[in-house]
Amino acid sequence: MTAKEKQIQFINTFLKPILKNFNYQTSGQTWWQDKGDFFTLINLQNFSWNNKDSVDFCFNIGIALKVTMKDSGKKRPAYHDLTVYLREGYYLFPNRSIHEFRNKTGYTVNEETDLGAFINELRTDFIDHILPPLEQLNSIQGCIDSFGDVPFWGEHLKKVIMSNNLLQ
Repeated sequence: MTAKEKQIQFINTFLKPILKNFNYQTSGQTWWQDKGDFFTLINLQNFSWNNKDSVDFCFNIGIALKVTMKDSGKKRPAYHDLTVYLREGYYLFPNRSIHEFRNKTGYTVNEETDLGAFINELRTDFIDHILPPLEQLNSIQGCIDSFGDVPFWGEHLKKVIMSNNLLQ
């Protein structure tokens, strides 16, 4: 099985089902969950140097405030609607930042990758580290509490919230 086929199998057998269990909707390689005034969003980004034998990718994860979205219906956020853009590494504990399938740019799969071991590592990352803080976001104030101190993105979030009068 090629690296690309392994990535596709990981997406179809693990990522899509687990995110569906957490009530995420999907379009292509973007998943989102409606939280009222905002969406949580997870986007899988492949890198340009990928080929069938070696695939590197990361996850862009954050929140999209509905008031700033380009889609007038506010039903389907896109990666470019994110108000806070963070990679998966932000959510991982330091001991999870580098492992057999993870490096400084994100995750890596090649022809020798053990797909079962790869899925188990990403299961740990998603179930234990990435999804829990996203599930706890239930209000604009919760977004500020979670991301307000993040360099650059916290200030950006607070500025967008204040300029759109989202805190009552």
